[in-house]
Amino acid sequence: MRDVLEDLIGWWQAGETVGMGTVVATWRSAPRPAGASMLVGPDGTAVGSVSGGCVEGAVYEEAKDVVESGVPTLERYGVSDDDAFAVGLTCGGILDVFVERISRESFPELGEIAESVAAHEPVAVVTCVAGPDDRVGRRLVVWPDRVSDTLGLQRLDDAVAADARGMLVAGRTGMLHVGHDGERRGDDLSLFVNSFAPPARMIVFGAIDFAAAVARVGAFLGYRVTVCDARPVFATPKRFPDAHEVVVEWPHRYLQAEVDAGRIDERTVLCVLTHDPKFDVPLLEVALRIPVAYVGAMGSRRTHDERLVRLEEAGLAKEELARLSSPIGLDLGARTPEETAISIAAEIIAGRWGGSGERLTGIEGPIHKTAER
Repeated sequence: MRDVLEDLIGWWQAGETVGMGTVVATWRSAPRPAGASMLVGPDGTAVGSVSGGCVEGAVYEEAKDVVESGVPTLERYGVSDDDAFAVGLTCGGILDVFVERISRESFPELGEIAESVAAHEPVAVVTCVAGPDDRVGRRLVVWPDRVSDTLGLQRLDDAVAADARGMLVAGRTGMLHVGHDGERRGDDLSLFVNSFAPPARMIVFGAIDFAAAVARVGAFLGYRVTVCDARPVFATPKRFPDAHEVVVEWPHRYLQAEVDAGRIDERTVLCVLTHDPKFDVPLLEVALRIPVAYVGAMGSRRTHDERLVRLEEAGLAKEELARLSSPIGLDLGARTPEETAISIAAEIIAGRWGGSGERLTGIEGPIHKTAER
C-alpha cells in the first residue's frame, strides 16, 4: 500500500470511496510481492499494480463490484491458459489478492497510518482476509506502543498484536494463521499483516567518488542512505546529493552511537569504502559484531588480506570475519564508480533473497527465491 498511499489518502480525505486490491500471498514466480496494491478510484482511475499487468483487468472489475456491494473478497489467480489468458499469470506463479472497499467510514484509522508512515513511525495493518463472514475485512492497527480498532475479540487482538509487532520489528509483511480466539495453533482465521517499517538503512563509510555512486543506487533501491566520513572537507551534502544525510564523524564512533541509540537493525547494510586501516579496522570491529544484513569492504585482495590480519589481532572470531564481504561486490568486471555501485548493489540483493549471482540463463529452478534476510 505504500506505493499508492498518496493517491489513497487523497481520495480518503475528500470523502470518496475507493476499491483496493492487495496481494496477500504468492507462490512460485509471482511478479509482485505481498503488500503490492492496486486502487480503483471513484472516477475509474487505476493506480498501482498487483501483477505487473497480468491480472489487473480482473482485479479492476472485482474492485468495482466490491465498491458497490461492500463485501470484501479473496481471489486467487494462477497460471494462465488459452481460455483464461486475461486473468492468468503468464509467468506461472500464483497469487492471492484481497479486494476491499476503502472509505472514511470503513477505514477511519487511515489518516493516522499515513501520518505514521510519513514520520517513519513503525505501524502494521492487520486485516482478516479469510474466516467467518463476521470477521473477514476486520482490521487491527498495531503500533509499537498501542493498537486501534479490533478483530472482534480482545484475546484475539492481544495475540495478534504481539505477533504483528514481531513482524514489524523485522520489517516483514505476510500472513498469520490463528484460531478463532487467537490460538496460535489454529487456522480458523487468515490475517494479512502489512508492515510499514521505516526504510532499511544503508550507511556508506568513506566520502569518495565511489560512495556517491553507491549512495545513488542505494536511494534508488529504497534505502535511507547515510554517508559518513571523518573529513569535513570531503563529507558535504553537495558532494552526495542522493544521500539522505551526510555525517562528519569517525566511522566507528558514529556506528557505535547509532547502535546504542537503537537505530541499527537486521535490515541495515554497511558499505565500508574507506580502505584505510585507521578508519576501516576500528569500524569493522564494531560492524562485524552486530546483527546487520550486510557488511562489505572495498579494497584489493592484498588490502583484504592485511585487513583480516589486523582484525584477527583485534580479537574477531572466524565466524565474525566470515560475515565480511571483501573485496566488496559481485564479479561484474566493473571499472567505473557507477559500475562498481551496481556490483555492490547486486551482492546486497543476492544476499537478501538468496540469489547465486550467476546468469539466469545458465541455471534451472525458480527465478524468484523466497529467502529473506
